[in-house]
Amino acid sequence: MTRPDLGHSEDVNRAPLRPEINDAVRILTAAGVHSPRSDAEQLAAHLLGVERTRLAMHPLVEADFVAEYRALVGRRAERVPLQHLTGLAAMGEIDLEVGPGVFVPRPETELLFAWALAHLETLPHDHEPVVVDFCTGSGALALAVAHARPDARVHAVELDPAALSWARRNADARIAAGDTPITLHADDVTDPHLLTELDGTVDVLLANPPYIPSDAILEPEVAHHDPHLALFGGPDGLDVVRGMIPNIARLLRSGGVTGIEHDDSNGSALAALLREHGGFTDVVEHPDFAGKPRFVSSTHL
Repeated sequence: MTRPDLGHSEDVNRAPLRPEINDAVRILTAAGVHSPRSDAEQLAAHLLGVERTRLAMHPLVEADFVAEYRALVGRRAERVPLQHLTGLAAMGEIDLEVGPGVFVPRPETELLFAWALAHLETLPHDHEPVVVDFCTGSGALALAVAHARPDARVHAVELDPAALSWARRNADARIAAGDTPITLHADDVTDPHLLTELDGTVDVLLANPPYIPSDAILEPEVAHHDPHLALFGGPDGLDVVRGMIPNIARLLRSGGVTGIEHDDSNGSALAALLREHGGFTDVVEHPDFAGKPRFVSSTHL
């Protein structure tokens, strides 16, 4: 008499994961999502609580997972940002909580972060670096710098109360994880009285300001979910930048550097503004992963 294979009876109520992911890819592709397979796999990994690279270790999933996964895929197909669905965005070696009311950090900003770390490495080892992050949003750049350089004094400035609440939440989480605290400032980066106590002391000033021209046509994830206060910078996208530049010059020490992210349509104009100011040298335009202009760096005289 043949005995039933009890060892596999629990698989009867489970479903293969890979066909679910393949269906999700088809749905997201039809919805116009730019990275359908990546997003489908990241959503699955999020629900399973594993790294995306370990999905193969979970060939079968429960019925509850399937229902929840299909619901998440449906929301992504409606062009809700992936990061709003997972609740997280990465910068450097840390994850940040994000959601409605705060700008979602982009992978391209990793280039600005890496540039800042490279410059900090050139400073004398007995020097306590001072770093300022303008328009910090979720706190991404400021907190990533503080994690990578616990010896630095990091200040972050944000005008929008909703975004600032996300930055505080992330800052508290990083303190709980053992990182050096940062100092958050609820202020306007164009205010001529901003951070006067730091005048002439800042080594690195980073900025990811509102820089999109007001008539730009945006993807639904951006237009409908990122706060407009964090996106638009006037007709040419440089209104906030124009107001920031005098403050940047005032705050930086001689030899201090700034890196300012910009729209791919206005990088040369931003570089020209820095040159015209007269207080900066070594103005360099930096491309992103796709070769598009992404941020401009310069050194204070």
